[in-house]
Amino acid sequence: MKELIENIKTEFESFDNDAQAQLESGNKAAGTRARKSSLALEKLLKEFRKVSIAESKK
Repeated sequence: MKELIENIKTEFESFDNDAQAQLESGNKAAGTRARKSSLALEKLLKEFRKVSIAESKK
């Protein structure tokens, strides 16, 4: 679970950097990367939810 949380943090930092680049300078490629990161974050957060529920049942 610790590794999953680290992956979420890393992916969010990547998303945040790309989203800021799109917002501040209109960088279209950064917007594409931010959208890709948001999909990866969605998957990671769903996985976290599953693991968290399993851990709480122990």
